[in-house]
Amino acid sequence: MNNETLEQMHDRFHEERELEYKEAKEKITFQLRGDTKYYYAFQCALFEKNIIKYGYDSYANKSSTAKEGLIFSEYKITLGNYHGHHLKTFNSRQEMLGFVIGYNECVSTLEYNTKLEVA
Repeated sequence: MNNETLEQMHDRFHEERELEYKEAKEKITFQLRGDTKYYYAFQCALFEKNIIKYGYDSYANKSSTAKEGLIFSEYKITLGNYHGHHLKTFNSRQEMLGFVIGYNECVSTLEYNTKLEVA
């Protein structure tokens, strides 16, 4: 039986999320602030995982994305580095984050519906 208190669990959970955030933030070149910084960083990390799983275009395919990774800049998403292949460009940071979240939602819905069809 685990004797970890609720406060210890909370602290451990917070430390784990902070490490995950720092890892996700390494690929984001602009500052994230406030309560939403974790949400946006995790959405960008999920977007990269989805591109690795499904590919995006002939350059940002599954293997190249897995090898090089994605960089999230204020106005673009690129493959490998800031000057790499542009997956998509945007007019603002919010537009880019909206695209990332929307893409992730579409993938999630597609995967959910696929599981329903198989069942």
